[in-house]
Amino acid sequence: MVQEYIEIRGARENNLKDVELRLPKRKITIFTGVSGSGKSSVVFDTIANEAQRLLFENFSMFIRNFLPHYPQPDADAIENLSMAVIVDQKRLGGGSQSTVGTVTDIASVLRLLFSRIGQPYVGSANAFSFNDPQGMCLECNGLGRKVGITSQDLIDTTKSLNEGAVIAPGLAGWESELYANSGYFDNDKKIADYTPEELDLLLYSEPRKHTGLAYNTYEGLAYKFNRKFVARDIQTLSPRIRQKVEPLLKLGPCPLCRGTRLNQAALNCKVKGYTIADMAAMEVDELLEVVKGITEPAAAPIVRTLTERLQHLVEIGLEYLSLERATDTLSGGESQRVKIVKHLNGSLVDVMYIFDEPSVGLHPRDVHRLNELLVQLRDKGNTVIVVEHDPDVIKVADYLVDMGPYAGSEGGQVVYEGNYAGLLAADTLTGNHLLRTRPLKDTFRHATGSLPIVRATVNNLKNVSVDIPTGVLTVITGVAGSGKSSLINEAFLSQHREAVVIDQASLSTSSRSNPATYTGIMDDVRKAFAVANNADAGLFSFNSKGACPNCQGLGVTYTDLGFLEGVKLPCEVCGGRRFKDEVLVYTLNGKSIADVLGMTIHQALEFFTIKEVLPKLQALSDVGLDYLTLGQPLSTLSGGECQRIKLASELHKRGSIYIMDEPTTGLHLSDIGRLLTIMNRLVDGGNTVIVIEHHLDIIRNADWIIDMGPEGGNKGGTVIFEGTPRDLLGATHSLTSQYL
Repeated sequence: MVQEYIEIRGARENNLKDVELRLPKRKITIFTGVSGSGKSSVVFDTIANEAQRLLFENFSMFIRNFLPHYPQPDADAIENLSMAVIVDQKRLGGGSQSTVGTVTDIASVLRLLFSRIGQPYVGSANAFSFNDPQGMCLECNGLGRKVGITSQDLIDTTKSLNEGAVIAPGLAGWESELYANSGYFDNDKKIADYTPEELDLLLYSEPRKHTGLAYNTYEGLAYKFNRKFVARDIQTLSPRIRQKVEPLLKLGPCPLCRGTRLNQAALNCKVKGYTIADMAAMEVDELLEVVKGITEPAAAPIVRTLTERLQHLVEIGLEYLSLERATDTLSGGESQRVKIVKHLNGSLVDVMYIFDEPSVGLHPRDVHRLNELLVQLRDKGNTVIVVEHDPDVIKVADYLVDMGPYAGSEGGQVVYEGNYAGLLAADTLTGNHLLRTRPLKDTFRHATGSLPIVRATVNNLKNVSVDIPTGVLTVITGVAGSGKSSLINEAFLSQHREAVVIDQASLSTSSRSNPATYTGIMDDVRKAFAVANNADAGLFSFNSKGACPNCQGLGVTYTDLGFLEGVKLPCEVCGGRRFKDEVLVYTLNGKSIADVLGMTIHQALEFFTIKEVLPKLQALSDVGLDYLTLGQPLSTLSGGECQRIKLASELHKRGSIYIMDEPTTGLHLSDIGRLLTIMNRLVDGGNTVIVIEHHLDIIRNADWIIDMGPEGGNKGGTVIFEGTPRDLLGATHSLTSQYL
């Protein structure tokens, strides 16, 4: 078969300098290069944008009104594109109604299964959906959570009913004695020893006839409390009762559906002894075994589809998730892998699959799973294009494009294209660093004290107590889903709220915010201009008095052309400089405010002498961002650049505890050394640095390692190793140890 190519000529998006490329179709092409070198400009802003634009042009004008508008990329020609499927790192939002099951479409197949073979018969598949009035719990409207009182505020589990276990506020003495008089319980048995059925009867039972009790009715304690105090308007309660009850009302699991979100009819229907809520709560690998055991002939096609989709989740290393897991609790890497599974279920061929750093959040052990998946997509006859920094993923490429030589204005060129062996021999930053590995650190700092995490049970943590040493660099390791984020971002932070968190959440990226405004440099620069020119500081802001009246300080004007693509043009009044003409007359050391915003961090360091500004500029330079201009809109930065700007804006603070969540995301191998230098400088300055990370170069340079595991999900959630990297080498039970 003749090899076809995607042809790109004269690409000039962002920093690209007339890039020419021929990318082989139906192969795996991987783009490498330092952060800011132009990889995303080629892959996303040129190839992906044009593919989306061409696809949408096939729809009627009416439909196009409702679709996103993609501008035509700045290039002379882009030819031979296929339809694009873009799998990026944007976290899956979707709020409380969106779960792993709903977003992968597995939940809809599971609902179909229950509507066909569930007993007793309930109705159509919609009767099992918590997003549909037919299936949702009417008590909490399908949210699974409701304001109420937690069981520990109703009963003391260390006592029996005879010892006064019922401690619910607002209930008169005779009401709390009803439970001991009901004859349903062993009144000398401690509540902690009750079976789940007994506890359910005590707390949640709906009203049932009982001739031996007042009003001839027995009802569960939580049910009664909710009826008396929660379901009523709290204003109608007496002040004395209100004072007792109000502080205890919290958002907790719905008392009727117990957080499953479904109505009682749906929860009574079972397949193989399990309800649909039971199945949704199982981890995927466990659920897969249950589904494989369903032999009813009527359900054979459903079982086949379910098995295939669940198998995909297992193959990509997400076997520890459950279908009920809310998508907004997934990490960036997990979100991306869930999206991949969604696309794997499709049967289209000759598609362009475009991935943005798919190895993010993957333990070295699981990278081969990702590679197998990329190969599988290629072998089905698709073109796979990947932006990636991980050496183990780069090896799988059929064709490599290395962008560079450096970042920003010094990047935007193709410095190498060809196969992997050729890249190793090429004299580029990527080629030089692929052959290099950092040695294991040989001397370790000693802790100055410790920060305890006590009996943490968040998510899958199994009553974890561990000490985080202070004054050293601690790295938290473990496979995806082992409990690293639960341990630090939830358990540790809830017990040590003073910590500074530098995570991967995007910055408020509007076109009006830039490195100068985000780091606070701009305030000092405006003051300096105001003092030097005896003018109002507000004049030197394009968001305030100094803004060009024609474009309101945006520097561009937008013309909306309805269903056609809108046009963005430089403002004809200010020429894109954003300021009024009279503002640009004022200068500081011979430069106008627009000239200053056009400077790179590197140039600004040489230009300024203001003592408040220099440390902040130096911090931006230290994190490897000296190629950015002070006025570059944050909306044009990559994920890795956003994280490093956050890091820079925290560096000059003398905080005591820093938490970094996978700071190597989006970082080129050549920048890892810089990142380590920053971490070491923070620790040497008397701070405590805690890093959640998979990158082996960071792990090798830790002073202390806490390894979570042994696996993900239910099979994780324990600390399996604490010690130095050298000690870890001998810990054969640790997966991280095998890769170190």
